[in-house]
Amino acid sequence: MPPRNTAPITTALVGINVAVFVAMTLTGVSPVAPATGPLLKWGANWGPLSLGMQSWRMLSSNYVHAGIIHIGLNMWCLWNLGFLAERIFDPWTYVLTYTACGLSGSIASLWLHPMTVGVGASGAIFGLAGALIAALYLGHLPIPKEAIRGTLRSLVAFAGYNLFFGAVAPFIDNSAHIGGLVCGLAIGSLLAKHLMAPPEVRNTWRAITFIAAAVVLLVLYEMVKRQNAVPLPPATQSSQLSYSVPVSSSSSSLTISTACPRTAKVNF
Repeated sequence: MPPRNTAPITTALVGINVAVFVAMTLTGVSPVAPATGPLLKWGANWGPLSLGMQSWRMLSSNYVHAGIIHIGLNMWCLWNLGFLAERIFDPWTYVLTYTACGLSGSIASLWLHPMTVGVGASGAIFGLAGALIAALYLGHLPIPKEAIRGTLRSLVAFAGYNLFFGAVAPFIDNSAHIGGLVCGLAIGSLLAKHLMAPPEVRNTWRAITFIAAAVVLLVLYEMVKRQNAVPLPPATQSSQLSYSVPVSSSSSSLTISTACPRTAKVNF
């Protein structure tokens, strides 16, 4: 477990997201309201590509953000949730949970609206929240019960508020929030009872859990691909990608006063 006031995994994740955003800006992408073409060039999630030969976009889209406000809110949420996650989970569990939940959010988005472009970290961030809720509620952690209850109230309020906000705001992709949250709850539930077990037991359960998660995500991806795969529109055959498609970007919030939606839809 890292020293109390450090969070190396969270720092690295935030650093990667910020580095991608800075690189995008330096290459001419608008830091305020980027167009869909540049977002796709940098790895945004979009059905005709993600359900075709570029499935890697389901992962890369979690590190692409649609403007300075978007990444600022997302990284604030990740920073706060991440510090708690690094107190509860070992580094591999944290990284694998974050990644699996980000993929789950992307798959959910492709299932419900494959023709919407998606970017941002909401699936992964909601997944961390879900895993923490399950771990704190089901696990036998050496933490005072009052502290656990207070933290659970905050996490549940965070998830509930943002799901409600996502449901009423037309520019938010709530499916990524739900996909990430469900995945996080499932992973956290499987790991919770073994978080304080001896290392060999804990490592075995971690391996079983994430192998199972990988299989489930692969099956879900193939099901969505079978249902929603569509050929590329003619305009996208151009190497310039100089078109616009519906956009949604991801984020999430940690405190009830901060809304971090998976944002924005722009029509053809």
